[in-house]
Amino acid sequence: MPLTDKRVLLVGGKGGVGKTTVSSALALLAASRGKRCLLVSTDPAHSLADAFGREIGDNITRLAPNLDGLELDPDREVEQHLQKVLTQLKRFTRPEMYGEVERQIRLTRQSPGAQEAALLERIARVIEEGMQSHDLIVFDTAPTGHTLRLLSLPEAMAAWTQGLLRSNKRSEKLGEVLGHLTPKAGRDIDNPFEDPREHETAGLDDRSKAITETLLARQRLFQRTRRVLTDAEQSALLFVLTPEKLPILETGRAVAALKAEKLPLAGLVVNRILPDDADGDFLARRRELEQTHLAEIARLFADLPRYPLYLQPTDIQGLAGLGEMAARLERAGL
Repeated sequence: MPLTDKRVLLVGGKGGVGKTTVSSALALLAASRGKRCLLVSTDPAHSLADAFGREIGDNITRLAPNLDGLELDPDREVEQHLQKVLTQLKRFTRPEMYGEVERQIRLTRQSPGAQEAALLERIARVIEEGMQSHDLIVFDTAPTGHTLRLLSLPEAMAAWTQGLLRSNKRSEKLGEVLGHLTPKAGRDIDNPFEDPREHETAGLDDRSKAITETLLARQRLFQRTRRVLTDAEQSALLFVLTPEKLPILETGRAVAALKAEKLPLAGLVVNRILPDDADGDFLARRRELEQTHLAEIARLFADLPRYPLYLQPTDIQGLAGLGEMAARLERAGL
């Protein structure tokens, strides 16, 4: 089955290896095959707009026939997410606790994982909504480490919720909510994609029940996203690398981590291979080293399909350049 027949594709890899060019060309290829495609950037650098030579931003923008684009801004996602959480918490908290609520939110804004937590929830909603309006969603992800954190993110929000609830000594019912949602004080919730346990709300007052249902709705959203991302019929991850030592090492670690997460890997795009007709002593020496790296790629990733792309004499920009790259991807077997 061609990759463009999937519902969700995530394109990842080390920074600077050509993820944005490959994901953009892949989305154009899908669009040329009649798929209604949504191309989404989660990279704070937002080179997607540069690749197409036009503004995109946080609203779905038509880029070509059958192709829409969207850029998610992680900082904006954090602010919007935390503002929404603050509003919800104030609904369920006594006025004298507002100062503590706001203090917790301020701490959360700077805490590790806050950006990933907010971005993950937005991605989950983009997947759910995008699958209703498009045949395929292609994600141009941030560099590898960010992608791995995003896909195996601890449920950080449970931790700060726990701190907030504990600070209210008189709110035993809210403590019971925490007990429902985070057994063992949250230590056993290590992945938001894990199936949440059944939580009973019977016997809780309306305020506590509302908090429980809000947090459960979020967990269930992540659970549904997990089911989509682990379904090899619907989703795939494609890694881009160049035949150089550091991208090979980083891709090796990423592949091992993603296999452990049981996420379906579709293969590797080996980008910027020197053409056979490139001449000169300097290029001959580079090609000799490159052949060593290509052999290492073949050895390390023997179980994964590999799609070669050759270095081009000029930068790839705009619809015309990306269209030519899409044709090369098709010839490579994608």
